[in-house]
Amino acid sequence: MATLATTITFAIYLVFLLCVGFFFYKRTHNLEDYLLGGRSMGVWVTALSAQASDMSGWLLLGLPGAVFLYGVGQSWIAIGLFFGTVLNWILVAPRLRVFTEKTNSLTLSSFFENRFHDPTGLLRIISAIITLVFFTIYASSGMAGAGKLFEAMFGVPYILAVIGGCIVIVLYTFLGGFLAVCWTDLFQGALMFFSILIIPIFALTTRGGFDAIAAAADAKQIALSLFVPGSGIAGIIAIISTMAWGLGYFGQPHILARFMSIKDVKDLSRSTIIATIWVFISLGGAILVGLIGMAMYTEAPGGDAEKVFIYMIGDLFNPWVGGVLLAAILSAIMSTIDSQLLVSSSALTEDFYQKIINRDASEKELIWIGRICVIVISLIAMALALNPKSSILALVSYAWGGFGAAFGPVVLMALFSKRTTWKSALAGMITGAVVCVLWKEVGLGAQMYEIVPGFIANYLVIIILNSIIPQQDMAVVREYESVMESMQ
Repeated sequence: MATLATTITFAIYLVFLLCVGFFFYKRTHNLEDYLLGGRSMGVWVTALSAQASDMSGWLLLGLPGAVFLYGVGQSWIAIGLFFGTVLNWILVAPRLRVFTEKTNSLTLSSFFENRFHDPTGLLRIISAIITLVFFTIYASSGMAGAGKLFEAMFGVPYILAVIGGCIVIVLYTFLGGFLAVCWTDLFQGALMFFSILIIPIFALTTRGGFDAIAAAADAKQIALSLFVPGSGIAGIIAIISTMAWGLGYFGQPHILARFMSIKDVKDLSRSTIIATIWVFISLGGAILVGLIGMAMYTEAPGGDAEKVFIYMIGDLFNPWVGGVLLAAILSAIMSTIDSQLLVSSSALTEDFYQKIINRDASEKELIWIGRICVIVISLIAMALALNPKSSILALVSYAWGGFGAAFGPVVLMALFSKRTTWKSALAGMITGAVVCVLWKEVGLGAQMYEIVPGFIANYLVIIILNSIIPQQDMAVVREYESVMESMQ
């Protein structure tokens, strides 16, 4: 599929990413720089970095593939994600930015410990372990996406494709840390937006428009309605289950880290507008790609529905333009993996190494420990992604649900409740994670997305324990009230 023009375009793009990593390598002086960019991110960088790291290869590969196979009903995932995005920016972003600076927290795990004044360190350690487990799974989904992209483009074996993608991602994350990740995400988010906007419009005008989509859906007996007639209770449960993806936003460490890094909390209102427009158009474009794919291909191109966007680019555009648009897919993949690697690295560096192994470690030592952790986590994630049958959507779904169920209610209670104790938060977190995993492992995930029972169980445990063990540490209450007063 790849031509010389496509290969040259791709090579230039990859060299650019490595140059960004090296540029910020020279400008990373301490752990706060490496993990949060010194809390100096601007409006556009924060908005596009948050959304690019959020959507990943799932936006350009997983969602179009699901719509291609099953129809418009899969759009409920996108609807849930849209509302989850908006609520996350409005409810969580401002308070989290102020609270994390007030408590001098660089990671979500350290924020939990500092916010609830946990004397045992268990909140920090357990949340760091959960972060490592689910982010390793999450990162492997991105590497599977990179493998599918390089395999389809260059005809290289899937395993070699995964390894090649991993090397590039690790290099610029290893060098430049958060600054490199955010600035590359700014470029990658813009490229993703351009790609997902242009391709559906061009395809609609050249391949028969909506009439061709309707004819193809009818031939394949795929519904073009959000609501399936006669589905009854099962249909309602399916809608709730898919829309529940939106609950996951409140517990995603790589997205929440963007809120923590913005230079001024007053800038968040503008970032919110930019992010909302970006996600609305991007999700709509991805759904259109899946629908147009039904009209263009009678069967899944390359034997994999998640490659429909890749093949569509190759069939619609000349090699030079196609190379740029294919780079958008790599952008989607990289913009999420680099963030996940960095957050996982921060969990190991700040929450384990500095907390347990060497409390007196220098800033330079901590930065290098963080870089080593990036490599270690990458190797584990890569090993998980080496199975050619890996489903991007399935891997993302599991990790996304795990974070939402374990962290979502704890984040909300930390920001909106002064009654919550560290014991309630810890019990809720563990309950949410365990319920989510067990629900999935016993096979109930086919009936209801595991984030729903996990999120509800977490929240109920916190509420019940708050009534039994009320907050009695007045320092915690005063700190909460102080933050609320500062935001008025």
